[in-house]
Amino acid sequence: MSDRLIVHRDGNPIYDIVLESSYENLGRELDSLKIHDRKVCIVTDSNVAPLYLEQVKRQIAPHCRQVDSWIFPAGEEHKNLDTVRNLYEYLILNHYDRQDVLAALGGGVTGDLCGFAAATYLRGIRFIQLPTTLLAQVDSSIGGKTGVDFDAYKNMVGAFHMPILVYTSTSTLQTLPAEQFASGMGEVVKHGLIRSRDYYFWLKMNAEAIRRRDADVCEQMILQSNRIKRDVVELDPTEQGERALLNYGHTLGHAIEKLMDFRLLHGQCVALGCAAASYLSCRRAMIASAEMEDICRTLRQFDLPTDISGLGLSITDIVATTKSDKKMDSGLIKFILLRRLGTAYVDRTVTDEEMTDALNWLAGGVDG
Repeated sequence: MSDRLIVHRDGNPIYDIVLESSYENLGRELDSLKIHDRKVCIVTDSNVAPLYLEQVKRQIAPHCRQVDSWIFPAGEEHKNLDTVRNLYEYLILNHYDRQDVLAALGGGVTGDLCGFAAATYLRGIRFIQLPTTLLAQVDSSIGGKTGVDFDAYKNMVGAFHMPILVYTSTSTLQTLPAEQFASGMGEVVKHGLIRSRDYYFWLKMNAEAIRRRDADVCEQMILQSNRIKRDVVELDPTEQGERALLNYGHTLGHAIEKLMDFRLLHGQCVALGCAAASYLSCRRAMIASAEMEDICRTLRQFDLPTDISGLGLSITDIVATTKSDKKMDSGLIKFILLRRLGTAYVDRTVTDEEMTDALNWLAGGVDG
């Protein structure tokens, strides 16, 4: 298995997205980056390191001057400036210069944190994404968004900094906990809803194979989600317009994620936000009630939540928390709604009352 997509900016190729079934071709990809006389620091967390660090080190070592590793404690609570500071210190003490390379081996937390360190260390050094979770493989590793949380405000400090390579080994899906796999599906379903009605229906048709992590089907799914994310990012690399569509489900999802102190995974919170956004799209007569109910059934089919009644959250607090989201624009929320299945748009007119209505609907337990 081998698939490749090329990400362009202003018509010029800037990096490749490579899908493989293992890490055995990683060295070949590194050779094309001409890093044989450079140092590489693999940044990973305490969950991923025992599974893949030595394997990846063995692949990288023959293709660079020196390979090191830096491990931080796993968990969203460690995606902060204190952890980045510790990484800076390691890089300084080990004399990493601007021509050396960081490699993010892990999920979205690792990719975001390592990418932010790469964007800011010595005003920017190169980095590679080696995503090991479904969510990172289909979404966060692509597009150059990097960042860390600040006092539980998600990704409030960040920078756009493109990787020089995204290399996915789909074999890592076999060691992924069920909840993490489901979290990734929150972003996958979102891709279909905002960009491709056909892809959304393909996901439903192949749900059983996806849930059992059939290698061929998961490869097709990751490739299609990568293609959608790539196409949107190429149109709008720094989120001035079109790229905001990728935030479907994220306004309320991020608010819930913050108030839950990250006890719910990102994709689970996105799924709740997607359900609420589909409700608002239906209330505004853009999608039918049957389509809204189908979206919620599809989310649940992939073990994602569509009900906030058991979370112990105040709806007033959720709405208030949306006001501190980084996607605010001149005091207005850029809310993403569906014009139809497979087509999304940015709406700046969603009111607090509408969000409250949608959250009350979610709190009532979504049937259908």
